[in-house]
Amino acid sequence: MITNLCFHGVGVCAREREDGEARYWVRESHFLRLLDEIALHPEVRLSFDDGNISDAAAALPALQDRGLTATFFALAGRLDDPASLRPADLRLLRSAGMPIGSHGWSHIPWRGVSDEVAARELVEARSALSEASAGPVDEAALPLGRYDRALVHRLKRCDYAAVYTSDRFPARAGSWFQARYSVTADDTRESIRARLARRPGLEDARGLLKSALKRVR
Repeated sequence: MITNLCFHGVGVCAREREDGEARYWVRESHFLRLLDEIALHPEVRLSFDDGNISDAAAALPALQDRGLTATFFALAGRLDDPASLRPADLRLLRSAGMPIGSHGWSHIPWRGVSDEVAARELVEARSALSEASAGPVDEAALPLGRYDRALVHRLKRCDYAAVYTSDRFPARAGSWFQARYSVTADDTRESIRARLARRPGLEDARGLLKSALKRVR
């Protein structure tokens, strides 16, 4: 089993785009301490959602200093936004050995959308990010973590190699569906250490059951 940890922003959230977004930003000094702990655990995989410019400005050099890699799930609809990753930033991340994934076009939940919206979010966004980053985009992360059976089928038809959720339980390394823990401003080096040291238990079993039910409803 592995543990997927997901960050969203490094620094201070200057303007919330969705209610509660600031809770998922981690101050840079705190982020560095968390990475120091994570670097001690080879079973951890890292990712970054939302495509904030802090991914390239703050996260990338910190990862490189510690010999860590992460997948960056960017938003195609924000490629011309100065607060977000632009094509040059995506190419910089890729040149540093960081995979680029799709977080869609406009950061809306993908569950229950029309065929037209699904085409933009799942297909067109992927193509735009691939072109912008000058390389393949093989994985997707679900915006806001919501999914059901219909969305899972859509994603499989798009032939993504892996799909990442916001479900909070450990994952199997080779699984197509990858659960993640989102790191928040409240996390500490001690809480991350405890999370990584904890053995799977009843809470994880409940999470697996809830995930299974969402995929068949």
